Amino acid sequence: MSEPSTKRQKVTYDLIYWPGIPGRGEHIRLALEASGTPYNDIANDDKDGIKAVQALIDPNSTTDDAGNPPAFAPPALRVPGAGRDGKPLLITQTPNILFYLGDKIGMVPEGDEAGKWHANAIVLTALDLNNETHDTHHPVAVMKYYEDQKEESLKKATDFRENRIPKFLGYFERVLKGNTKGDGKYFVGDKITYADTTVWQVLDGLFFAFPKEMEARKKEFPVTLQTFYSSIKEEKGIKEYLSSGKRLPYSQGIFRRYPELDRQ
Repeated sequence: MSEPSTKRQKVTYDLIYWPGIPGRGEHIRLALEASGTPYNDIANDDKDGIKAVQALIDPNSTTDDAGNPPAFAPPALRVPGAGRDGKPLLITQTPNILFYLGDKIGMVPEGDEAGKWHANAIVLTALDLNNETHDTHHPVAVMKYYEDQKEESLKKATDFRENRIPKFLGYFERVLKGNTKGDGKYFVGDKITYADTTVWQVLDGLFFAFPKEMEARKKEFPVTLQTFYSSIKEEKGIKEYLSSGKRLPYSQGIFRRYPELDRQ
């Protein structure tokens, strides 16, 4: 069950992720911002913060000073005092971090064990869409430039727009309609959870990368692309964050705008 709000510990978390891009770290930022949880965005708050990211993925590392195994890639969340012998706990992988935080920061339905698992399933689905979006501009090899695989990207993006986007949006539409407590605004329960912030971030990235496609889909999926998408932007914590300088612009990360990949 979720931890009662009166028993939640006040912890300042350390988020370790690449500076300058939203990326997969943004899913964690949004959950923390929506819940009003204090955190340090290490690489963006400190001019030398990139060193923490480099240390995180040091190819020669086998463990850190607290006995945590090395990370495969950022993001990572460092939790003071939560590890072995009271040392910092280092948690990696975006869905793993979000699942840990859900109870801790009140971003899952309180006292609803089933809701906790439902939220996690929605997040995993949204992150699948997140990854498929990335593959539209890097369908052959991650280490090659987009320009080196442009022909393949055009084919991948066409299938993505015509088949994958509506498949995911159709699923989100059904879940939102099925959650009668949410009134089209929430995926689980009657208040915002990390499922909502995660799906919202993916949708927002798609509106940036495929604006024509997403605009054309609004009438087909009105609950997801109109009611839900608009309402989450107005949630306390999210609204303030989006208008602040902390919200990083999309650039050369997961969501990239290549007009030739969008609906023509």
